[in-house]
Amino acid sequence: MNAAIFVDVQNIYYTTQQAFGRKFDYRKLWRKLDNEFDIVTANAYAIHKGDDQQLKFQNALKSIGFTVKLKPYIQRRDGSAKGDWDVGITIDVLESARNVDTIILLSGDGDFDMLLEKVKTGYKVTAEVYGVRELTAKSLIDSASFFHPIDETLLI
Repeated sequence: MNAAIFVDVQNIYYTTQQAFGRKFDYRKLWRKLDNEFDIVTANAYAIHKGDDQQLKFQNALKSIGFTVKLKPYIQRRDGSAKGDWDVGITIDVLESARNVDTIILLSGDGDFDMLLEKVKTGYKVTAEVYGVRELTAKSLIDSASFFHPIDETLLI
């Protein structure tokens, strides 16, 4: 079975920090999924602020096997910020769903629930979600073929 992995980096970072005060271990995840699937695509979507810590993290993701896709961090005049990858992730998932058996999404964002329903029904693809249970939208959990709660085993 082959799979495509899509990581909403900001969502995973903030939810694991909020729930556990720890970081997510992408290397452990990769080893787990690499044992279960032939990984065809692995994209990590992040916001580019240009600081050294972030660049080290992005390089670590690349060394594991992820393609890192970056959007600039935009600070608005009113002080709010923008840096959302929902549309980019959606486009890439729909493109990949034609060529894989399984889509694996790491996010807790309920905005992806319709996307997972579409790939399951329209493309006959299994949709798996990894997220922090208490911070993952119920609609996303319900739309997944399988939900994998992030717990201590996938943290640094």
